[in-house]
Amino acid sequence: MNLHEFQAKARLRERGIATPRGEAASSVAAARAAAERLGGDAWVVKAQIHAGGRGKAGGVKLAKSLDEVAGIAESLLGKALVTYQNAPDGQPVNQVLVEETLVIARELYLSLLVDREAERIVVVASSAGGMDIEEVARATPEKILKAHCDPINGLMPYQCRELAFGLGLKAEAFQDFCKLLPALYKLFVDSDLSLLEINPLVVTAENRVLPLDCKMSLDDNALYRQKALAELMDTSQIDAKEALAHETGINYIALAGNIGCMVNGAGLAMATMDLIKLSGGEPANFLDVGGGATAETVAKAFKIILADANVRAVLVNIFGGIMRCDIIAEGIVAAVREVGVKIPVIVRLEGTNVDLGKQTLKESGLAIITADDLTDAAIQAVQAVR
Repeated sequence: MNLHEFQAKARLRERGIATPRGEAASSVAAARAAAERLGGDAWVVKAQIHAGGRGKAGGVKLAKSLDEVAGIAESLLGKALVTYQNAPDGQPVNQVLVEETLVIARELYLSLLVDREAERIVVVASSAGGMDIEEVARATPEKILKAHCDPINGLMPYQCRELAFGLGLKAEAFQDFCKLLPALYKLFVDSDLSLLEINPLVVTAENRVLPLDCKMSLDDNALYRQKALAELMDTSQIDAKEALAHETGINYIALAGNIGCMVNGAGLAMATMDLIKLSGGEPANFLDVGGGATAETVAKAFKIILADANVRAVLVNIFGGIMRCDIIAEGIVAAVREVGVKIPVIVRLEGTNVDLGKQTLKESGLAIITADDLTDAAIQAVQAVR
């Protein structure tokens, strides 16, 4: 789960971390009023979406008058902003962040994330802030500084100083950085974050350090104990089908293909997608109904798949263990009848009560294609689409 920039900065301020003064606005009038309250003669207007690359896509603009603030807000609100991270459809801009401008001396990069290979939280910093960090890492890896945090002791003061020295910070900026980093680490751990990225972290003309931008991603598995943060979820920023799946408790990710997949188990789902590709087709989604799904869950999963207008066939691949094949078959039949499916449905069942499941499908009177094994199912699905 991602937070908007204005939401992430509010979390920083709750921890005593200074940020540029700003207000979120959901209308042109509110944006203009926010600029008036902030005062000054220039403001930055930022589109609030869950994607990077906003600046390059025209989602971050400088305004030098209240009329410009209103004009920029009008050009962004209610529109879809397309960046390199969310192409081709983009994401809707429902709010803009109006912020004061700062005199910037330097731009740095700073992030905390989980290094799964090292099984530790890692701090990544670079003097090349405001740029695509992936490109910096590829072209000039010597500019990337890292510090892995001990699981018991956490981030140590000497690590903060080493990074500050490595970034060339001095005097007030050095002190600000060494206070900021431990606060960010505590916020990261306390909030069950998987990513906290500040790009750029700026050094102002007064030699103070401030986060000019902030991105936060929460571990979805911890949302049950981060209820206050979970309430900040903006479902308008994700695919409508993914939002429905989240509410239903189904693991679903929309893809660009035309063969819908419904599978129990993440590994089996990946194998199913691989075999569809190997057979010359393109999967339309990843969908794992889980090991303990009911007939009702299966029916809901089926509806989510069919909500994708690109789907031309559905491949159901179930290995019955905890979830019995006869229950899966009942859910498939119920969903096909309720939705009125007019595209081919290919079903491969194996495991507990497989014969009962196949019998249920056969006696349904529906045009459901059964497959003997996974390879056969993938081939039949590709042929049905063609």
